Amino acid sequence: MDSNRINGAILPGSQMGYLWTQEDHNLFSQAVNEARSSSAASVSTKAPIWSSSAQYGHFSRDGYSWNNDVWGAGAGPQSISVRDINQWGVWSNQPNTHGIKSYPHEAINIGKPLSSIDTLSSSFNQSVPTSGAWDVAYDIWDSSNQQEIMLWTNYTGNSDGSGNVKPISYHYAPSGAAIPVYRNIDAGGATWNVFEGFNGHKVISLLRTSKTNSGTVDIKNILQWIKSTGYFGDINVGSVQYGVEITSSPGGMNFNFNDWTVTSK
Repeated sequence: MDSNRINGAILPGSQMGYLWTQEDHNLFSQAVNEARSSSAASVSTKAPIWSSSAQYGHFSRDGYSWNNDVWGAGAGPQSISVRDINQWGVWSNQPNTHGIKSYPHEAINIGKPLSSIDTLSSSFNQSVPTSGAWDVAYDIWDSSNQQEIMLWTNYTGNSDGSGNVKPISYHYAPSGAAIPVYRNIDAGGATWNVFEGFNGHKVISLLRTSKTNSGTVDIKNILQWIKSTGYFGDINVGSVQYGVEITSSPGGMNFNFNDWTVTSK
């Protein structure tokens, strides 16, 4: 039961010719409180099915996998917890220094050529801090790990490539901002600025021009658009990951992934 919908509902009253009594009010309030208590308990008291503070703590279940993935230099402590297949979170205390420290994430392997995929989409819903330096992003790889495609859904920098987090790029402005190769591209259900770079392999990063903590991404449509630019051919789609690249989160910050699903056919 959605208590917000109850709170926003029109109470029975004069329009229906019904007298709203104190007893009705008390019963209504009791029902709302019980619904709130039940909803809160189902989320907050659900014990993790797995958690780890290990640098590369790894867990797999039902075709999905999770990794704490603390890989950057000078990284601080971090803990990942999984509560369900599509629900997990991470607490991370990273110093306010340059460079990505970690990419805690959930992943699923697709293992199909792009041309044979009918549907590849994903929905996400997350809660993130208002400070620090980070980007919440999909990290999509081909099976040879030579092509990396990142889709930034929310981040503390700016969509033009400036700010305290920046995508990998071949070209940077004198200000230090990454320079996009395409601007305001409509693909996969959103508008993106596109950046190209190299990090031991090719990297293409799409930054949503409107940041969001929930939505649906048509990944196949985005990959087809990238293919149309000549960036790659009929790649074999490998791992689809979703998580947060953390540069700094001083004092410890929580990133909660409340719902993440992938549909592949």
